Amino acid sequence: MSDDLGLFTDDAGEPPRSRKEARQRRERLRRRKRRGSVTAMAGVCVLLLVGVGVVYGAMQILRIGSYEDYEGQGSGEVVVEVSSGDTVSNVAQTLSKADVVASSSAFTNAAEENRQSNHVQPGFYLMKSRMSGAAAVQRILSPEAKTGRVEVRGGQRLEDQLSPDGGSTPGLLTKLAQATCTDAAKQCTTPEQMHQAAASADLAALGVPEWAIADAQKAPPERRLEGLIMPGVYDVKPGEPPEEVLRQVVTKSAALLQAAGLPQAADGTGHTPYELLTIGSLVQSEGIQDDFGKVARVIYNRTTDPQMKLQMDSTINYPLDKPTLLTKSEDRQKPGPYNSYQNFGLPPTPISTVSKAALQAAEKPDEGTWVYFVKCFPDGHSCFATTQAEHDRYIQEAQQRGAF
Repeated sequence: MSDDLGLFTDDAGEPPRSRKEARQRRERLRRRKRRGSVTAMAGVCVLLLVGVGVVYGAMQILRIGSYEDYEGQGSGEVVVEVSSGDTVSNVAQTLSKADVVASSSAFTNAAEENRQSNHVQPGFYLMKSRMSGAAAVQRILSPEAKTGRVEVRGGQRLEDQLSPDGGSTPGLLTKLAQATCTDAAKQCTTPEQMHQAAASADLAALGVPEWAIADAQKAPPERRLEGLIMPGVYDVKPGEPPEEVLRQVVTKSAALLQAAGLPQAADGTGHTPYELLTIGSLVQSEGIQDDFGKVARVIYNRTTDPQMKLQMDSTINYPLDKPTLLTKSEDRQKPGPYNSYQNFGLPPTPISTVSKAALQAAEKPDEGTWVYFVKCFPDGHSCFATTQAEHDRYIQEAQQRGAF
């Protein structure tokens, strides 16, 4: 009988001895077939995995150098801050987190095409949402993107100044208020709110140096911070409350005052640090930088002579919020703490911002016996005199030159 299926022989080729053995043999054959099928399926799976790996690897290779990027100029407004010391990579991460750009790489790759990208200054920038990397680079380097920046120069004052045409020039407090306003800001500080904060906020909490607090507290409320904001560039975050704006500005200014030498610079001058700051403000307001040292000497000579008043027109115009040095006779007759024609000594507060050069002149004035000076040249230089007769002659010469 044919036994092609091996039903009647064992694994050695011999026929089974019983039905039981035949069943066992058939079971072994079924298991072999199943193992063969599993092995074949495993092989197919391995081939599939290898194929998927090859495809994935190829996709990764193709994606090297690619990155997400939006298209176009973006929309809306987003305020972002660039901190001191930020690199292009730091700026890119900031923009990506704010959804200004789709990815950091979108900005950094576009920045490689523009060398100016390495010179983005600290401060606040008004950007747009979902910009392309190239558009973001172009925007952040443009002047219109910079927001909240206030530049303070020597001789500026807190209050708005009256203009000859009847208008007014914004003072520092108004400029700080304006800097908080953009379309992106949820709220704006008004000039009135900024003035109120300056007049009422706790001076120590605002960051006023300890050596200046007692004297500043004696000042008229609207004059308390005069002279305590040094020249420099201040970055104001749009939408920031007025007290916080003032705290940041005054705190930064306190560091600048310390760098300029206060309070130690007052040692040996015969004046307190606050008085030295006041003298510096008079120097700043009365002369050009070339004459700072001589103007400071006139102030020292007059304030140390018990028979002489300071008699400086800048102090007369200060409470009147007039920026000019020329005064009217009726204004000089009005009593008040800033009238140096009627009062002896220094005014109660500084009358303007004080540059480092003016402060240094107040600390170390030029040597001389001058007690008079007048602007005697059209370029702003003054002539200094020791006697009244000499001073009168300089006034006449100044008028002939058209100096005033």
